[in-house]
This record gives sequence, structure tokens and C-alpha cells, in this order.
Amino acid sequence: MGWVLFFDGDCAFCSASVRRVARFDKHRRVDFAPLQGKLAAEMGFTKHAGDGDGTMVLLRESDGRVFLRGDALIELARALGGVWRIFIISRFIPKLLRDFVYQWVADNRYRVMGKAGICQLPDPELVTRLRE
Repeated sequence: MGWVLFFDGDCAFCSASVRRVARFDKHRRVDFAPLQGKLAAEMGFTKHAGDGDGTMVLLRESDGRVFLRGDALIELARALGGVWRIFIISRFIPKLLRDFVYQWVADNRYRVMGKAGICQLPDPELVTRLRE
């Protein structure tokens, strides 16, 4: 089963998070695509890319299910497997609270890490997992 993690390609925090996820994903279950890219446009996900949204979108390819915000983080833990599965228990935190915390981080991500003013080239391993 594969997943595609759609992320804000203009966000330094998001790009750093993608590099981190790729490093932790030992079984290469997750591919990555920028919300500003062609695949995101085809899927209708580009609306989540702006400063006002900041939503990570995770697509589970086996059944086409789409996960947003806190639910995406929980599903990402499932995708990574291993010790990361411990975070699946956070589904017992009320969705309203999970999404509030997620949105607070999303709203402040540019203040914390800024916008990616220059393209940070991914390592060759990650390039093979990027979709446009």
C-alpha cells in the first residue's frame, strides 16, 4: 500500500518535514508531491497551499482516501510503521482539539521557519520519490 504526502512546497518548515519523513520511512511507503504541482492540481488539492490554509494532505492510494490536518498525521504514523505507530493513539484526542493544534502550527509555520526563498535541493534518494 502506498501513500502520497502533499505538502506546501513554498514552506521551509514543510520541506524540512518532508525530508525528515523520507529519512524515517525505511520501507519507502510514502511518496511526496508539492501542493503547487500538477498532481495536486489534478486532484483538487491546490486550495490547501496558501498562507491561510497550510493543510497537509495525505492520499492513501489503495482506496483513494484523503486525510487532512491531524488525521493526516495519524495516517502518516500508520504509513511509517514501526515505533511511529505509537502516535496512532492520538486519534483518541478529540478531532476538534487535534485540528486546532495542527492549524495553530500551520498558521505560524512561516514565522518559525520562513518561506523557502530559494529551492532547497533534496537528496537524490528523495528525488526518486517526488511526484509533480
